[in-house]
Amino acid sequence: MLLEVLKFPDPRLRIKCKPVQEVTPELVQFADDMLETMYASKGIGLAAAQVNRQIRFLVIDTRPRDEEGRYDLTHMTELEKTIEQPIFLFNPEIIKKEGKTTYEEGCLSVPTYFEIVERFNYIEVKGLNKEGKEYQIKTDGLLSICIQHEIDHLDGKLFIDRLSTIKSNRIKSKIKKFGYPEAESETEENIEHKL
Repeated sequence: MLLEVLKFPDPRLRIKCKPVQEVTPELVQFADDMLETMYASKGIGLAAAQVNRQIRFLVIDTRPRDEEGRYDLTHMTELEKTIEQPIFLFNPEIIKKEGKTTYEEGCLSVPTYFEIVERFNYIEVKGLNKEGKEYQIKTDGLLSICIQHEIDHLDGKLFIDRLSTIKSNRIKSKIKKFGYPEAESETEENIEHKL
């Protein structure tokens, strides 16, 4: 079932999400609905907060696809290739972070806007998988960036909060004044950046 993705400045995006006590069958179904919603929106990551569910949960699939829709892993780092995707992660917690990297991020909750954001390059994150079992990921590259972006959502933060005050205010005032342009205006190149 497709879920509605909240858009900035919706105040519900600012609510800090609560940990999940147990991965129930209802949450497994919700996880599948979130993944379906993410794919339908042409995103590579989605946090529960973005679909108005204030629990600490995210789905991610950063595997690049070619024109025919086949996975093309040549643009992934060696570490990224070792991680099975899509990823379902309840109660994600970063336990190690190293280095710095930048990436032009976009967001399903701030559609059509893209800006360079600085993140940690390498992270180790732990949480629970769809079976409710402890799970750990060690990664860098786009997968690392995406996990950090989605965890921000669980803390009530958006990528525009990580920009300089001038850049952040410029985007916020454009959205306030003009809203969001139609998604069709997005270039193919930008579509893969939506986290």
